[in-house]
This record gives sequence, structure tokens and C-alpha cells, in this order.
Amino acid sequence: MLKNVCLGLALAALVVWPTSAQDARTVIGNASAAMGVDKLKTVEYSATGLDFALGQAPNPSSPWPKFVNKSYTRAIDFGTPASRVDRVRLQGENPPRGGGQQPIVGEQPANQTIIVGADTPWVQQLEILMTPHGFLRAAATKNATVETKSVGGKKYAVISFVGDNKAKVNGYVNDRNLVERVETWIDNPFLGDMLFEAIYSDYKDAGGAQFPMHIVQKQGGYPTFDLNVTDVKPNAAVTIQPPQGRGGAGGAAAPAAAANTVPSEKLSDGVYLITGGYAALAIDFKDHITIVEAGQSEARGLAVIAEAKRLIPNKPVKYVVNTHSHIDHSSGLRAVVAEGATILTHQVNKAYLEKTLALPHTLNPDKAQQAGKKPVIEAVGEKKVLTDGTHVVELYHQQNLGHHDGMLIAYLPKEKVLLEADGYNPQAATATPPNPASPYTLNLVDNIQRLRLDVQRIVPVHYPADNRVVTMAELLKWVGRAAPTH
Repeated sequence: MLKNVCLGLALAALVVWPTSAQDARTVIGNASAAMGVDKLKTVEYSATGLDFALGQAPNPSSPWPKFVNKSYTRAIDFGTPASRVDRVRLQGENPPRGGGQQPIVGEQPANQTIIVGADTPWVQQLEILMTPHGFLRAAATKNATVETKSVGGKKYAVISFVGDNKAKVNGYVNDRNLVERVETWIDNPFLGDMLFEAIYSDYKDAGGAQFPMHIVQKQGGYPTFDLNVTDVKPNAAVTIQPPQGRGGAGGAAAPAAAANTVPSEKLSDGVYLITGGYAALAIDFKDHITIVEAGQSEARGLAVIAEAKRLIPNKPVKYVVNTHSHIDHSSGLRAVVAEGATILTHQVNKAYLEKTLALPHTLNPDKAQQAGKKPVIEAVGEKKVLTDGTHVVELYHQQNLGHHDGMLIAYLPKEKVLLEADGYNPQAATATPPNPASPYTLNLVDNIQRLRLDVQRIVPVHYPADNRVVTMAELLKWVGRAAPTH
């Protein structure tokens, strides 16, 4: 509610004047001269600060969880254009809260290389284009326009052009001819036409060019980076080579390909495990199908629904259980909305999913957008039992879990099967258990024991790469606990 009120005030404070007589080329030229765009052919800068895991908040009202960047170095070649980021991340939430591969133990190296070519995705190009100097370089080559806006009582010349994805790219230039903000909209399978913002402040001279010493990026309304620049090397000797082996666009395509592969396994009469992406269950009820978990994308959600209908023909999908509202576990729900099925989720997530799944998806219209469908969501409390007298699915709230406040687990008592998400993500069978064990995994064991569930087989939504059967015995061994005695 507070966020909506603040947004309303911000919009009320924004005043737009008719297009200035001063043409866009003049505004771009003045800003480029003031910022030394032509002088800055390359740059390498170092920073410390934070990054945040998009869509991985511990609950729907929290910002994305943070990680500490012990070191951060970025090199940009504006001529190619190309960018390379090398950083070392540390755990930022103590105790761990939310997702994004938490908790990190020790130091985690991370890097990203982008070399823009004819086939480079637009969202990757934006990593360079949305820098202040990259924006002005791009605007100079586009059919840009300019208008004067007042935001919070401060006037800006706003340069705009249309990006490759047909969304506007806006750059806010202040009265010192410095770019303070660049914004655009990109497609997100869960958040729809998602606002992507970059905010620049504390400019200082760097070899005759002006460079911001504070950089904030936001996606989906919350920060994804907050960096304090400690060193700038203008026109450094920058050599950016393509990553070796898998990486870049090739590495990013693998999950999408997996999402469309739908092998399945019969667990018992009328109960099926669907793998090939985020694992799901399909249960044959008397007059309908219930699915547990819809996957990480619309494509995966459609594939899961199609496979469930193939396994259980001539019945509609009535319910789809959502384990929690993290972006990688809820992006498949757009397919569920298109199907017209009811989404079952913990009550913590209901309002958030209703709002998010109704957001416009105009940049890359999906089936729900095309059909004009609205989400139908039913809240689950501490326990809900689905049964037709033959099949039984028990849904429980996984209490006191740092990963997400509104997590559901699904237990099938006849089959003694438990589906869980992000409590236990199995590693290779030969992996050494961590010491100490993840608090998320310990919490899963605690909840199974609290609920007195007789679990023999566990279905992790993040299914093991070797497709092995995961047992309760394996889970207990991983956390160093003995099997309970009855």
C-alpha cells in the first residue's frame, strides 16, 4: 500500500512541458560535451557495494535480498561495444533470508562478459547502453526526441528513443547536462513489462570526462545493484574476450530448452512425476487434474499442463499448487492463468500473485495476455487437504523458513512422497555435505518431523541432475541426522 501511495505522489509531482524548441540533437550534443562522451573511448572502474537477487524476496512485501560485493571491477569498450564484469560476492543476509542461492559460504566469484553483435539480445545490450555515456552515444544514432519534465520539483531534459524491443528508453539530463537517470521497460515472464532503471549521482572528473561515483540499478521496483565507485581509469587498455566454453547466450538457452522437455514417471496409479525442468506432480482426481508446481517459465508451465493432460486424458486442470512466489517458481503461473485453472498458494502470497499475474505483458504477449485472462487464486493456511476419496494431497505451510515466509510443501500419504522446493536442492551423489548444513535444509527436516510425515521419497522441485530417486534417508544423511525411531 505504501509503495502505491509513493508511486501516486511521484506521478503527481511529475509535470511535462510541451516539446522544447531546442531539438534533441542539441540537447544530446550539450550533454555529450559536458560529460566528455567523445573523450571516453573505454573505461575501467572498481567499486564496492551490494547486489540483489531479483524476485527472490523472503516475502512479497520485502525488497530483493542482498549480497555483499567485496570487489567489483567493470571494463567497458564503447566502440565495440563490449563489457566485462568481475566480482567477488559474500553473504549479505545474516541470518539468510530469501533466495538467490543463499547462503553463500565464503567468497563466490562471479563474472559476466557481453560483446555486442548482430544476435546479442536487447536486454544484454542494455547493460552498456544504459550507462550514461553509452546512452548518449546510442541516442545520437537514433531518432531521438526531447521534452522537459519536472520530477519532484526538479527540471530535466528527457531524451527518448525506441529500443529494439519497441519500448521507450528515456534519459534524464539535469541542468548541468549530466545524465542522472536512464529507464526503459523489458519483458519479464513473471513481472511483465518490467521497469529497468539506472540512477547516477556524485559525478567527478575522470580524465576530462564526468563519471558517476554512485550507481544504482533497479528492476521490478527494487534495487538490483547499489555500487560506490572507488576508482576510475578512463581510456584504460581494455581487452574483452569471449568467455571460454559454455557461456553468454548459449549458456542462457539451456534452461529454456530443458523447460520444453517433459519426461514423466508413474509414481502410482493416477500419480505422475513430470521432470525435464522444474519438477512437478500431476494427480488424477475423479473429475479433474491437480498439478503441483508450474515451473520457471510460461513455456515450462504450458509443457507441464500438456503432459498432465496427456497422462490423464479427457479431464480439465482444476488446481495448480504454487509452492511459493519466487520468480523462478511463479513464472509458469502465466500458463495456468491462460488455462483458467485455480492457483493454490499460501495466504502470504495471494494478494501479490493476484496483482503480479494481472500485470500487462505487451512487450512479449503470452497466452494469458492474448486471451485477456485474469488469475483465479485461492489462499491456503497451515493445512489444506485435496481428496476425492481415492487420491489424497496434503498441503502444509513450511513454518519458520528463511527462504520464504509463504512456502507450501505437498505430501501424498498413500505414496509417502513429499514435494518440496528449495529446502533441499540435491547435489551430485558424490558431493560432500556442507558443514554446517544449510538452515533451509535443516528447516525442511524440522517441519517433516513436526508434522510427523512418513516420507520415503522426496521430490525436490530442483530435481537432481542425475535424475536419481531422492529418499528421506539421503536428506537425513546430508544434514547429519539419524532417522527418527517410532
